[in-house]
Amino acid sequence: MRYLLIVLLMLLGVTPAHAHKPSDSYLSIEIQQQAIHGQWDIALRDLDYAIGLDDNADGQITWGELQRHHDAVAAYSLARLEIKADAVPCINRTTLHLVDKHSDGAYAVLRFAVLCGAMPRALAIRYRLFFDLDPSHRGLLRLQQAGHAQTAVFSPEQPERTIELATRSSWREFSEFAKEGVWHIWTGYDHILFLISLLLPSVLSRDGKHWQPVMYFRNAFFEVLKVVTAFTVAHSITLSLAVLGLIHLPSRWVESAIAASVLLAALNNIYPLVSKRIWLVAFGFGLIHGLGFASVLNDLGLPDDSLAVALVGFNLGVEAGQFAIVSAFLPLAFLSRHSCYYQRLTLSFGSLLIAAIALFWLLDRSLDMGWTALISVF
Repeated sequence: MRYLLIVLLMLLGVTPAHAHKPSDSYLSIEIQQQAIHGQWDIALRDLDYAIGLDDNADGQITWGELQRHHDAVAAYSLARLEIKADAVPCINRTTLHLVDKHSDGAYAVLRFAVLCGAMPRALAIRYRLFFDLDPSHRGLLRLQQAGHAQTAVFSPEQPERTIELATRSSWREFSEFAKEGVWHIWTGYDHILFLISLLLPSVLSRDGKHWQPVMYFRNAFFEVLKVVTAFTVAHSITLSLAVLGLIHLPSRWVESAIAASVLLAALNNIYPLVSKRIWLVAFGFGLIHGLGFASVLNDLGLPDDSLAVALVGFNLGVEAGQFAIVSAFLPLAFLSRHSCYYQRLTLSFGSLLIAAIALFWLLDRSLDMGWTALISVF
């Protein structure tokens, strides 16, 4: 069992505690009359992996350990951030080191001044943090000027952005967050496993104690449509409410509940307690998953005038990502539904593997034991 869990974690390429939250950093730049100031929130776990912060290797990074590495953090980070004002390079100078807590853990906060020869009409930003170590990393930018904000997302495919300070494009912001929504669902392993758990029995029907292949594709299609629609409506509701600040729950509760939803959905395929109206299950647990989706936008701290654009774009991106997953899954599942391999290997064994992963996540998130401690238990 221990080796199985290790292999599963290696295949997922992610630690269980933050399976639905990919690596992100939050870069804020504020332009005030004749001065440009920046703040960069970078996850301690990412910095520890890159340059080493945990001096005594006890799995905990203290303020004292972070203080001893302040110069290294600033040098490593600012060397990977280039800012030009109207094509003229600026100098980034550290002004303060702090620490803050985001939904997925502690972050180093690096405040810096951007020294340019003159106030620019356009800023060109080149972002290279962690791209050589983690291709899934994203840099989320918020640039604020005169009470208005512009946003952008940096990725290995698009590490450079030029932002015109006199103009603002809502369409560009919308497309940025739509792409981020697609990426988030594709790297949100717990969301994907929950969706797959619900979709696995969609090409089968329960006949007493046995699964039987459905006769027609349209039956499977409408079953999947109901499940995905219910999940979409539910997580859209709580995503919107959470981003608007109308509801808030501790991140550990949300993460634990998401892991529990994956576990229960997978176990239901092995020991069916709910074989009809699966869409109700999708809706109920989708309300919880929406709170998980909200963590990205909440951590970015968007101002009110960018919130609606980011929310709509991100949510539609999530739906597009889900549609791609369903489009790839359903035809293959329908074609193989008569095979004993589908029922025994894909449905039964696949659900068992998903349940094992979800149990691992649940224990780690709720008890905060750490994945190495959990492996030793198993």
